[in-house]
Amino acid sequence: MAGVLFEDIFDVKDVDPNGKRFDRVSRLFCESESFKMDLILDVNTMIYPVVLRDKFRLLLATTLQEDGAPDDGSYTASLEGTRADTFEYVMYGRIYRIEGDDFADSNAILSAYISYGGLLMRLKGAANNLHGMEVGQTVYLLMKKLAF
Repeated sequence: MAGVLFEDIFDVKDVDPNGKRFDRVSRLFCESESFKMDLILDVNTMIYPVVLRDKFRLLLATTLQEDGAPDDGSYTASLEGTRADTFEYVMYGRIYRIEGDDFADSNAILSAYISYGGLLMRLKGAANNLHGMEVGQTVYLLMKKLAF
């Protein structure tokens, strides 16, 4: 799919293990099913409650347009037929750091750090799963809980 940087299903393994710092935000510690990626994600649980053992689909994309057409980063409520229509929780942010092992090594482990207006995310795993990400790139995070 054009414009998609990463997609997988995650299991919530822990919530706020170091205590809750903010009333409306929880820090989720998750593991992906297919690619065995580790995810740490801050979520506004006042508008999107997430609890231990929840399972969700996560998609990282550079655009909300299904055809991959770039957008200017502004949201218009009149937009129809976007990726956001099939998800429950959407955030817009920027990749501010990528760090890890030697990029030339096929077994390299990388971490991509993204800030969504102060809500932070770290996605860590095999470099080949993070190959389209660049520092400074804007990214949409889309989530939808799954019934299991």
